[in-house]
Amino acid sequence: MKVNRIGQAAAVLSVAALALTACGSDNATGEAAGTGGSSSSGSNATGTLTGIGASSQKAAMDAWKSGFESANSNAKVQYSPDGSGAGRKAFLAGGAQFAGSDAYLADDEVESSKKVCGPDGAFDIPAYISPIAVAYNLEGVDDLKLDADTIAKIFKLEITKWNDPAIAQQNEGVDLPATDITVVHRNDESGTTENFTQYLAVAAKDVWTYEESGDWPSDLQSENAKGTSGVVSTTSSTPGAITYADASAVGKLGTVSVKVGDEYTKLSADAAAKAVETAEPVSGRSDQDMALKLKRDTTESGAYPIILVSYHIYCSTYKDQETVDLVKAWGNYVVGAEGQQAAADSAGSAPLSDSMMEKAKKAIDSITVAS
Repeated sequence: MKVNRIGQAAAVLSVAALALTACGSDNATGEAAGTGGSSSSGSNATGTLTGIGASSQKAAMDAWKSGFESANSNAKVQYSPDGSGAGRKAFLAGGAQFAGSDAYLADDEVESSKKVCGPDGAFDIPAYISPIAVAYNLEGVDDLKLDADTIAKIFKLEITKWNDPAIAQQNEGVDLPATDITVVHRNDESGTTENFTQYLAVAAKDVWTYEESGDWPSDLQSENAKGTSGVVSTTSSTPGAITYADASAVGKLGTVSVKVGDEYTKLSADAAAKAVETAEPVSGRSDQDMALKLKRDTTESGAYPIILVSYHIYCSTYKDQETVDLVKAWGNYVVGAEGQQAAADSAGSAPLSDSMMEKAKKAIDSITVAS
């Protein structure tokens, strides 16, 4: 089976960045990306920073922790990849200084965050942009094309054989076996699930009759596992299985090319970046918040619409200066050129554009000590 390797993104998400700049009141700082007083080198960060959240970020997080701790010998970052929902809950309960989440804070969560973050609450910063692979284990089939309706019918358990006519007609010349399809889904609340079901609900709305959710539909229970590594492991050991997972983690599994407009788009970081270019800022948020509304039904040629923008969620205020300094140093490293390159090298993610980096840095630098 073909090894899935995502090329390092050359695209720079400029349209999304310009949209964010136009809709927000913050201007670019004017500093070059990856520079400035809050970069990882030369900071006075000390102490231990605790984060909980998205398992999709694991490969990037390992690279970030290594780079940050190498540059800040008196600082340590501990991150538990328990899932996006668990991360947000822990953060909102005061159990972590930041959360990793494949879904931005809901309006009620922003309101709830004021209890631990002060009157201005918490805000979302894009940290990791990656395709979600529709990944499969089918011996001898290295290239598979599917449209949104067919993907939805498979995960809705309506298409149950790999040689079903709906699959075969999109894959002429491919020898599809009569193998049973085993759907593998997450059994924990997951931002990856929320992004994937959002895609199905928008791009295959006539088939997928469920609302987007971080929890898999209870009446579509199939093989399941916890976390990104769990569904990938189960799929890898189950002939005929199919799942959805962050593309950096799928290893030797095959990955589906998704129909966009009249063409099929292969999974890549470049294609994910192109899809992000069509995103819009979420309305009604603070100037610091950089949550994005993705266009799942895009017909843009070369765009891959099943993507996640994984966020780091921070408080606007923390209890003491040491924590503020540590959070700022970490946050600026992650969204800076060095951190984004580390994630791209480790996980194949699409790096933020320079202007998005600068907007993110300005938001992070606005964090203060609670009065």
